[in-house]
Amino acid sequence: MKKFALAALAAAAIALPTGLAQAQTKLKWAHVYETSEPFHTESVWAAEEIKKRTNGKYQIDVFPASQLGKETDINQGLTLGTVDMIISGSSFAARSFPPIGVTYYPFTFRSPEHLLAYTKSDVFKEMASGYAEKTGHQIIAVTYYGTRHTSSNRPIKACADMKGLKMRVPDVPAYLAMPRSCGANTAPIAFAEVYLALQNGTVEAQENPLTTIEAKKFYEVQKHIVLTGHIVDHLNTVIAKGLWDKLSADERKIFTDVAQEAAARATKQIQASEQKLVQFFKDKGLTVTEVDKAEFLSAVQKGVTFEQFGYRKADWDKIQAVK
Repeated sequence: MKKFALAALAAAAIALPTGLAQAQTKLKWAHVYETSEPFHTESVWAAEEIKKRTNGKYQIDVFPASQLGKETDINQGLTLGTVDMIISGSSFAARSFPPIGVTYYPFTFRSPEHLLAYTKSDVFKEMASGYAEKTGHQIIAVTYYGTRHTSSNRPIKACADMKGLKMRVPDVPAYLAMPRSCGANTAPIAFAEVYLALQNGTVEAQENPLTTIEAKKFYEVQKHIVLTGHIVDHLNTVIAKGLWDKLSADERKIFTDVAQEAAARATKQIQASEQKLVQFFKDKGLTVTEVDKAEFLSAVQKGVTFEQFGYRKADWDKIQAVK
């Protein structure tokens, strides 16, 4: 009997880790950003934090740099079940629910602070709910990505100064709206080829956040930074319907709280970087120019309607009212 008892205890000891392993749920969190960027480092922090706060129930592996596919792929992956969580721009959410893309209409946000206030507003709740109704997926946090500005080899002080400007712009309708409204000739050059295109004069300008202009060293082949601030860009943290439906109310709160904490941490890092970069570019010998954004917005509104993008002006007006 003693031998049988010892054998039973040994068997239980061997089975215990297996039982624990089965109790743990493994999840995949995907994005397209580099491992050095705060969107990744704070996601890794959030994954560990969720594991702690759920007592090890959820093991989340974060896949950066398009390891699980490009942005289109990972958005589709939410529905296909190949990913459980993603970080992605609202332009992709707008493919399922167009009104949420209104935030890409040029000059929607006055500043990063205005964007962050929007994420706490009723109009944002309406947008997130509309997206959830269409897809079942839940937007649980928003991270500030950066404000898109213009770099150029031609001085630009007003919208009219962009007439005939050869400018690289991603082939995204909302991104094209401001340059085209001001008369620029846009070209959708692949991102990896932008530096060379600027260097050899294929294009003479481009638009991106200051952090990207610095990281990709565009300042080496440009003379002017023009603070157009035409789009205040952001990323959504999205949970797939398949996962959301399985989470308890307490778990949903943990995932949401942690994702929002991570978003706030990343946002602060991006804002701090942008504040330093204006002086950085000046020190590199570039001219940094402020512009009258209202004049640029007026040109956009004359040539580009909200409806042609599937947006609703009523939503834009509500965002303008957010303080």
